[in-house]
Amino acid sequence: MGPKPRKENGSGKPKNEKAEKKVQKLKAKIVEENLKRIEEAEAAAESSEDSPFVSDSGEDDDESLSEDNGSLSESGSEQSKLSEDEVHGNSQFGFVILVINANSSMHKDVVRSSDGDDPTGARDGDTDHLSGYSLGEGDDNDDYHGEDSHGGSDDSREVVEESDSSEDEVAPRNTIGNVPLEWYKDEEHIGYDLAGKKIKKKERQSKLDSFLASVDDSKNWHTSLRSVPAYEKAVQETFDRCLDLYLCPRVRKKRINIDPESLKPKLPSRKDLKPYPNTCYLEYKGHKGPVTTICTESTGQWIASGSKDGTVRIWEVETGRCLQVWDIGETIEEVAWNPLTEFPILAIAAGQDVFILDTGCGRHEQNKIEELLHVEPQKATDDSDTSASIVNWVQDDRHGGIRLKHFKTVTKVEWHRKGDYLSTLMPSDILFPAVNTLVVVRESRSVLIHQLSKRLTQRIPFKTKGIPVSTAFHPTRSIFFTATKKDVRVYDLLKQKLIKKLDAGVREISSIAIHPGGDNAIVGSKDGKLCWFDMDLSSRPYRVLRCHPKDITGVAYHRSYPLFASCSDDCTAYVFHGMVYSDLNQNPLIVPLEILRGHSGADGRGVLDCKFHPRQPWLFTAGQLYSATDSLEDNFGRAMSTHDRIGVRKELACPPCEPRN
Repeated sequence: MGPKPRKENGSGKPKNEKAEKKVQKLKAKIVEENLKRIEEAEAAAESSEDSPFVSDSGEDDDESLSEDNGSLSESGSEQSKLSEDEVHGNSQFGFVILVINANSSMHKDVVRSSDGDDPTGARDGDTDHLSGYSLGEGDDNDDYHGEDSHGGSDDSREVVEESDSSEDEVAPRNTIGNVPLEWYKDEEHIGYDLAGKKIKKKERQSKLDSFLASVDDSKNWHTSLRSVPAYEKAVQETFDRCLDLYLCPRVRKKRINIDPESLKPKLPSRKDLKPYPNTCYLEYKGHKGPVTTICTESTGQWIASGSKDGTVRIWEVETGRCLQVWDIGETIEEVAWNPLTEFPILAIAAGQDVFILDTGCGRHEQNKIEELLHVEPQKATDDSDTSASIVNWVQDDRHGGIRLKHFKTVTKVEWHRKGDYLSTLMPSDILFPAVNTLVVVRESRSVLIHQLSKRLTQRIPFKTKGIPVSTAFHPTRSIFFTATKKDVRVYDLLKQKLIKKLDAGVREISSIAIHPGGDNAIVGSKDGKLCWFDMDLSSRPYRVLRCHPKDITGVAYHRSYPLFASCSDDCTAYVFHGMVYSDLNQNPLIVPLEILRGHSGADGRGVLDCKFHPRQPWLFTAGQLYSATDSLEDNFGRAMSTHDRIGVRKELACPPCEPRN
């Protein structure tokens, strides 16, 4: 037997009891005939399992199921087309609808849902016919789905099919028939199996849950693209890897054992670079305070020194005899000899004044010196823009020379090679009122140039950017060097324009010196760096020597020997060999030679100045000397007994060399 028919939910009773009994008898009669058809279908299914429709009398059934709105055949031979699969829930047709119209005639419509038609309309129409036959509004409908339903008597049964969906599971047989899948939308099952049991729906995951499940599954992880299934470039990638192995074989890399000593630059031996200063030969004692500045006379016979005790002394180089002493009364900042041998004039910078004095070392030009150092009273009050408004030229009767009164402290004095011009430096940023106005303007009056023969003073014809710290004249050309804290500017005095700017790249520049050839310069800084500039090569340093741990206080070139030196607050002086070749294609040769010691630190200051002898390979250093110790007696041949014996040290080359012509 097939599955029990399910009774549709309904409410109410028919008004005519005779009509109800008649309908029930007709239903029971149709069910009995259908059961016979089922038995015949089972027998036919055993003989031909391949055919989905096993009923041999299907065509006769179709003819007997013709619609007749007038009356119903007495034999009641109108049958529905049922097969074995339909009874067991695997029908390919659909389900049966029984309809009774108002004339008490019964129709059976076989609705085939396989062609996509929705039988809902037929069901609605049939319901209207039932309501027209004076059935109750809540009477049982003739559409049956699922389980058995007894419509008033136990033998009244109807077989109704439930459909299944193949959306989640592909079954070998159809379990729902040709009905719309949406009919099972609100049901917990979808069709029936061969045993007549409901097939429950499977729980469906959302797309996000299925994606997360696939990500967490280690079977879906891949370490390379060629492991990904159906990767379109897998073959090409494998081919490229094979090419890499074929075309790039392994190569044995040869290691080179390099001696670190071979990486050092090959420098000449110091024995081949003699003479140079290496031994303390003579000490000049007499100042009561640290010596701040020294300068040698152009012939090399005399040396001048200035100290913080306010005195200036003239010494004889060979004997160490003090020839003359001037008591200025202020700390001596700078002393400078006139480069002309016939005019042994000394310029002294102390406070805000510059003294130009006669040293008395001249032999035959004494009258000319007195005439040169004489200032007329009226010229001292000249109203010109270059003298009266900037510097006052007055006669110094106390020391027998000229006194130049400045408005700021003068720290640097530099002579021109011809001996007639003198530059002074006041390292400060000064504001001046404009002429005939009350407007304050910024003018470059830190650097002044004085002409001794005409007693005139003028500003440099160009503006200096920054605070200048040192100046220098070119040894052979009309070029002026101004060193600020950050760079060095080179000016042409004739054309009155900037030629070049040298960028030292140091924290702060402290001193500058020009090579006698004029194409090279050395710059000392307050961070202990010594920069060599080749001005024909670049505006950047050719060599940077990091030799001093403290500030560099002074640098100097030798006039005739390939030597240069630097002194620092670390109480040392370094001597270097610096050869400049006439061949412009060959770079200068720089070789460290000697480290000279012997000064002590006073208030954190060490060696304050250094100068070379103009003709001999001798170096003069200024500062404060050590107190008496055994080590100094062994090293320098003599001891200093008290702390006030401070003065100038002369470092002599060993053995002494003859003066150069």
